[in-house]
Amino acid sequence: MDKKIRVLVAKAGLDGHDRGAKVIAAALRDAGMEVIYTGLRQTPEMIVEAAIQEDVDVIGISILSGAHMTIFPKILTLMKEKGLNDVLLTGGGIIPESDLKELRKIGVGELFTPGTPTASVIEFITNWCNTHSRD
Repeated sequence: MDKKIRVLVAKAGLDGHDRGAKVIAAALRDAGMEVIYTGLRQTPEMIVEAAIQEDVDVIGISILSGAHMTIFPKILTLMKEKGLNDVLLTGGGIIPESDLKELRKIGVGELFTPGTPTASVIEFITNWCNTHSRD
């Protein structure tokens, strides 16, 4: 790709543990992507608005609170309402396998659980962006 991939990394809800999000943000930057980190305690509305303002290719949500079955669908709904049909919604955290499958069914991209190598996250995002160019 000629332009850098732009990724918004966010911590949704009341989850205050952001070390993983910061590790991913640094790894994506090291891989040559532009990363916007929104910080802690973001609402789905705040996340989608930031994605629009920053014209991102990817929204990455880090969630450890157990609210993933509420947060991801809400963000996806807001993305559709705002016309962000060409933006990848992905993320990771503590998410049971059954929930991973359900979230993928509704349109969330790959979700990464603890222990996933950062190279796998970078590869997924890069491949997705290369096959879903936003010309």
